[in-house]
Amino acid sequence: MSAVVAAAVALKDFDLISDPALLKPETPWSETVWAHEPEEALVDHEAKARLCVAALLPFTDGKADWEGFVKSIDWMRKAGEHYGVEMAFVLNADTGYIFDLTMEEYREVLRQFRMAFPDQKFLAGVTARDAGESEFKVGRYLPLIEAVQEYENCEVMIMTSRTLNQLDPQRRRDAYFEIAEHLTRPGIVHALEPAFVPWATPYEPWLLHQLAGHPKFVGGKISTLDEPHFLYWASMCKGLGLDFAPHSGDDFGICTAIRLGLPLLIGAGVSACPLICAAKAMWRETGGKGLDTNVYKLFEAIQSFEDQVFRLDEKGSASAYKHSTAHVLKLLGLIESAETHPNCVDRRPEGEEGRMREAMQRPTRVAKRLGIAGWPV
Repeated sequence: MSAVVAAAVALKDFDLISDPALLKPETPWSETVWAHEPEEALVDHEAKARLCVAALLPFTDGKADWEGFVKSIDWMRKAGEHYGVEMAFVLNADTGYIFDLTMEEYREVLRQFRMAFPDQKFLAGVTARDAGESEFKVGRYLPLIEAVQEYENCEVMIMTSRTLNQLDPQRRRDAYFEIAEHLTRPGIVHALEPAFVPWATPYEPWLLHQLAGHPKFVGGKISTLDEPHFLYWASMCKGLGLDFAPHSGDDFGICTAIRLGLPLLIGAGVSACPLICAAKAMWRETGGKGLDTNVYKLFEAIQSFEDQVFRLDEKGSASAYKHSTAHVLKLLGLIESAETHPNCVDRRPEGEEGRMREAMQRPTRVAKRLGIAGWPV
């Protein structure tokens, strides 16, 4: 008997959980209905979900390139405006080198953004600098939270940390609630798989339901490579009518969120912004003659491109995508240099510019045929 058949037989031996009151902190997703709902049942052609772009902080001669920072964001804003896509920009997250920034650099990113775009919504990543620590302390999150909350029209993205992640589900819930006590702006929670950070673990269904019910948390981001947790989140939130927006952080499955009418919160939103905006608009245009099925070829072009930007290195890590993204923005004429943050060790080998030029060939071909605005052809 194959493993798939055995699993199907096993599922018949007990009822899958659909009532959140029956969830226990240790309940696995596999024992719930939300892990078995097909993507087709969640498809939505009408929702106008936002695109949250994890903005790249470019560098030239070892210093932040503020002109390129503003120019690249302006380019993305114009794509959103052209296609009627709501956009927010994610500052000081992984694409913005949060783990390499000094406190002064962190604050300066926020200042430069708000000075250039006074009315634009942003999300900002916050985490705890807890390297070498063994105990979770909420105070380690507060300096960054306080820096973000000096601004209006923003949200706080609570990135995980080693000491937060190591807690069991109940204590982890309590830690998030303790962080929430300090929020005066809407909060976004963030879960990861071990494929992104070796010590990370995604949320159990009980923990997600607990966090989704907290009034300070308006949504969450889930970043996965190996298991379809975004579908689990989407199914639970839709099925239970939760006032909580699942944001896909899956750069390896970008178009799933578009098909489901749910928000994206991804680094790939930088290098492929006009392509993603066009795809979102095409997916919603189902009136008149119906869906333009060219959108499926655009989906393929986006993913084939970003699979190269986010390709795994010999250690199985995609962390050097930031360097690849910088090469793309340089090729697009938006920034002067493909440098990373001086303290960042996630770098591609020689020849990356040529590899990104090749990776851009297919999306450029599709963009030219479909007349996608904002993508140079």
